[in-house]
Amino acid sequence: MLQCLIMTRTKNGDTGVVLKPGRERSVRNRHPWLFSGAIASQRGAPQDGEQVDIYASDSSWIARGTWSGLSQIRVRLWSWDVEQQIDSELLRSRIRRAIAGRVPFASNPETTAYRLIFSESDGLPGLIVDRYGDYLVMQLLTTGAALRGDEIVAILAEEAHPVGIYERSDADVRTKEGLDRREGLRWGSFPETPIEILENGYRMTIDLEGGQKTGAYLDQRANHARVATYCRDAEMLSCFSYTGGFELHAAGAGARHLVGIDSSPTVLERAADNLRLNGLETPFEPIAGNVFSELRRFRTEGRSFDVIVLDPPKFAANAAQVDKACRGYKDINLLAMQLLRPGGVLATFSCSGLIGANLFQKIVFGASIDARRDVQILERLSQGPDHPVLLTFPESEYLTGLICRVW
Repeated sequence: MLQCLIMTRTKNGDTGVVLKPGRERSVRNRHPWLFSGAIASQRGAPQDGEQVDIYASDSSWIARGTWSGLSQIRVRLWSWDVEQQIDSELLRSRIRRAIAGRVPFASNPETTAYRLIFSESDGLPGLIVDRYGDYLVMQLLTTGAALRGDEIVAILAEEAHPVGIYERSDADVRTKEGLDRREGLRWGSFPETPIEILENGYRMTIDLEGGQKTGAYLDQRANHARVATYCRDAEMLSCFSYTGGFELHAAGAGARHLVGIDSSPTVLERAADNLRLNGLETPFEPIAGNVFSELRRFRTEGRSFDVIVLDPPKFAANAAQVDKACRGYKDINLLAMQLLRPGGVLATFSCSGLIGANLFQKIVFGASIDARRDVQILERLSQGPDHPVLLTFPESEYLTGLICRVW
């Protein structure tokens, strides 16, 4: 009934927003976010998740999206085709397109876990779907996606052929949309214990219900392999280790000793289990603690390493946190540089979308000056290709990384 009401009102032109003069450019350039400050007036009284039309100040039609009344991102744009409704047909076509774009991963026998749908980058604002073998883990992060959750689940079941679909809509962004956190089985069946996946040929166990994000950091899969090429015969330190993706690949590449730091003893145990699961006997030293404190302890003890990986969680969730995040990134990179042996390798990352590649490089530059070390950039890294960056939506490029030689 609600879906019919949405379509009827939109076709009649009763529900929409009119932009302030001069605020049409980003919409015409197909950026998928419309902020509240760009809106001059509303037509009708749109409900959360409802389809709305976007009009320029001269009342010409521009685009179509879904309404989020509590969010600063007031409308998420889905279409720039006046004939296209935000309905089951659009959902199915976009989901099929996303699945088609992941065929290289689906056909790779050495990789059984990858991102299947990446929100705005796949034309499906607020929808995240990760595939772990026969199972899908889904996040509905906006009111527009949440309202259409049942339709999305039904289409995913038909098009992706999983054994089960589990929802983990537990990200903080849902609170900005006025949505409660939601978690549970949405379709089919789901394992009660951790499952095993393959990543670049390595076996890993994943806790889909209790792990970070949807269970694993799939965006780092390609970077795990790239960093490993510098780890042969190396003593490697992995900070914010989680379940040991960097350690596992480093061990497979011939690292001689591994140290992993994480605040959670449980995930460090899983990292050790993953090494054993692959028959890798590289000595592994797990340290449960605060990374900043442990790095300072290492510095006091005069400890050093050949390779250090910094893969911290998001330091800046909003613009107000950027300055503090910059200080945190500089501090941790400075400490790492002080612990590297001459000619050592630093692989450093930021997953804070508000910290762009240029700013991140400046932060690492500042750390190198304070550390009094000469640092060369060897490689620039980003998220994997199953997390595509939409050209009209630069915010979709959220992961930035550098592999550096430190002298």
